[in-house]
Amino acid sequence: MRIRPHTRRTAGAVAGLALAGLLAATAATVPASAAPTSAGGEHRVTAEYFPDPGGSGRTVEVPAGTPVGKGEAASPLSAAEAAVDGTVGEQAVTGPSDDRLDIVIIGDGYTADQQDDFHADATAKWADITALEPYKSYQGLFNVWTVDAVSNESGISGDPGPDTVRDTALGSYFWCSDIERLICTDIDKVTAYAAEAPAADLVVVIANSTKYGGAGYSGLQAEGRPFNGVSTLSSDHPSSSLIAAHEIGHSVGLLDDEYTYPEYGAWTGGEPDGINSTTYTAAQLTEKQAKWYRWLGRTDPAGGTVGTYEGSAYYPLGLNRPTGSSIMRELSNTEFNLPGREAMIAGFYRAGNALSSSVGTGDAVGPGRRISVSPADLGSAVAGTHPHRPGAATGLARTELRWYVDGVEKVSARGRTAVTPAGLGVRADGRGHRVTAEAVDRTDAIRDPAVRALATDTLTWNVRASGRR
Repeated sequence: MRIRPHTRRTAGAVAGLALAGLLAATAATVPASAAPTSAGGEHRVTAEYFPDPGGSGRTVEVPAGTPVGKGEAASPLSAAEAAVDGTVGEQAVTGPSDDRLDIVIIGDGYTADQQDDFHADATAKWADITALEPYKSYQGLFNVWTVDAVSNESGISGDPGPDTVRDTALGSYFWCSDIERLICTDIDKVTAYAAEAPAADLVVVIANSTKYGGAGYSGLQAEGRPFNGVSTLSSDHPSSSLIAAHEIGHSVGLLDDEYTYPEYGAWTGGEPDGINSTTYTAAQLTEKQAKWYRWLGRTDPAGGTVGTYEGSAYYPLGLNRPTGSSIMRELSNTEFNLPGREAMIAGFYRAGNALSSSVGTGDAVGPGRRISVSPADLGSAVAGTHPHRPGAATGLARTELRWYVDGVEKVSARGRTAVTPAGLGVRADGRGHRVTAEAVDRTDAIRDPAVRALATDTLTWNVRASGRR
């Protein structure tokens, strides 16, 4: 295994993921008829696709592997090609994997000579995604890795037509389940390549094609995968990046789809689990202090005001969504609504920590020991800046760093990234003391106290009664 450009960190990797057990399947509101099944011995999973670049999605059962004749790898790689295959690159690594949401980008349909093209496409697609909020403001909580997958042929099967077959590393192909714009891939092969990265919470597969298409696989941890979601998208169509942005909304934000199918009719169940779906009216949300009641009446970045709009989670009747439109309803709207933004930020903090330190918290430190912390780069208010003063970073995130001794804040140290216990007033008085660093995201995009608690990270050190270290 090769890593580009730095030496690989620990590889205990994929089994111990930050999101394990936390990311729920988006199919919670999909009826049983749409659930994964095995038909005729062929393992199938649920995928979401978007027939039109700006439209809403559909869900369908698809093969978990690549059917014979659809682009499965047939020819072995040469020694030179095999030397490149599986190389890991650091696209945007911001901290230890234990403290980050790790995203792995893999290319399909790129030959050994086209791996630089893959890296350029990965950079461009990730830039498209992180141009959208709240991805833009929270990039400091992500690690993004690339894994080179060497294909024998350039491009993928199904482009330009259904009879086109290419020999590729992941066996990706258009015309999956006879749907032209649906790009399926071999999930076992994706899993093997993703395992080369130090960690993988989510995977994005970029198919080497100018043709619009993609898909989103969800709920994969339920069948033993180390990651919950896989998004596929075409490399050179400008709208394909939105597919991944939408799909991560399911895997990380635990958001429902907000579009509907006429044939689903009326929802007759109780209150759904979905964060952005409810049976309640706006008045009932307020009365019950439920779901997005804190956002009601607010002007929304997705358009209009937050309220209750009929139709959500595929049901046109009986369920309501927060806004008339959003990226979870149709890709022509590139904004998450306010409840969706808050849910995404909660997901980022479930996976990542905004505060880390090279000084371990397990051992006692002396009063003179220098304690340095590294707040994630989230448009923070550290180092003396403040979000409401000139020179502060812009964006949604508003990280505030504070220091406490035995539970009492030392206001003079607010915003400092390095202190000594003695400098905070701790003396060698024969008693034990506790020094705590706390990073809190004060963003206005959070209103729920439970989410604010997720967005609060602390590190605590026990201070010895005497000695420098």
